[in-house]
Amino acid sequence: MTPFPPFPNDGMVDRYSVLIRFDTQDSTDKFYRHYNNRQFSSLEDEVCQVLFTVDVQFTGYTGSLDHVQCSPASSTEQPSCPVCLERLDRNASGILTTICNHSFHCSCISKWTDSSCPVCRYCQQQPEKSTCFICQTSENLWICVICGFVGCGRYKGGHAIIHWKETQHCYSLELETQRVWDYVGDNYVHRLIQSKTDGKLVELNAHCVHANDSCGSCNCVDSGNSEVILSCEAEIVNEYNELLRTQLENQKLYFETLLQQDNEETERAIADAVNKAFMQKRQKMQAKLERCVKEKRFLEDLNENLLKNQEIWKAKLLEVEEREKKALRTKDDKVQALEEQLRDLMAQLEAGKTVGEDVNMK
Repeated sequence: MTPFPPFPNDGMVDRYSVLIRFDTQDSTDKFYRHYNNRQFSSLEDEVCQVLFTVDVQFTGYTGSLDHVQCSPASSTEQPSCPVCLERLDRNASGILTTICNHSFHCSCISKWTDSSCPVCRYCQQQPEKSTCFICQTSENLWICVICGFVGCGRYKGGHAIIHWKETQHCYSLELETQRVWDYVGDNYVHRLIQSKTDGKLVELNAHCVHANDSCGSCNCVDSGNSEVILSCEAEIVNEYNELLRTQLENQKLYFETLLQQDNEETERAIADAVNKAFMQKRQKMQAKLERCVKEKRFLEDLNENLLKNQEIWKAKLLEVEEREKKALRTKDDKVQALEEQLRDLMAQLEAGKTVGEDVNMK
């Protein structure tokens, strides 16, 4: 990177333009993406405007012109700026020339926020070089005509054919030769046509041995092939449309199959989740039922034991009642015998008392 001294913009105070020459296009693009439309500081509203230029002309500059090549004036009349329509006076202001060879005042072009030329809309930023989406290589590239996937050929990483195997996108365009390859038929699909006269395959746009352009640029073209090519143009268009329709239909079926598979997997996952939840709930209910059955068996055993104990205690109670009754009967018998003895004793006492009184009276 080679910076040049800044110079003031025409009619604008404290506004300067700086010319910077970069060694590579990559560094230029990085500088443009990083600084274009970026504020100089958080305290200012002004932003930096980065523009691409091809040639810069200086007039009346007395300093050093190292690293600068001045282009001679092509005419005596001074051109006008396409933005402000003023004359491009090189003595009063700097002039910037874009890649498309259009010149502007620095103050005018600095207000242009787009990266394209205000006159022809040519983009000043060069497009980036295509690379493989997987391995980032830039050699032997193929682009899928269905989805735009860029992958390397089978002699590199083979990511283009891997993409075909994964998505069934069978048509791929080689970026270097602009030829379309059919992975299913394993050949180029738009370079060979069939002759209606003899049925042979004729190469479309075959390279002539006497010219660098395609066949038809010189007088050595075979007239029969030319007639076949001209007569088959409409058929080629129809065949290409049919191929495109068939491929789109296949892609529709493919994505519908993927969608159906996703739906089936979703339904299967939902069914598995429902079955899992049902099995867990069933296991919990089964465990609860087993606990209830065990508790029931325990209560039944306890009830049976209590019934057995009840019978035993009933028998014991009957025995106790019989013993008590027997003891009461024995007691009653003893009391009755004692009462009879008491009566006999009282009778004897009374009899003895009566005898004693009779004896005393005598």
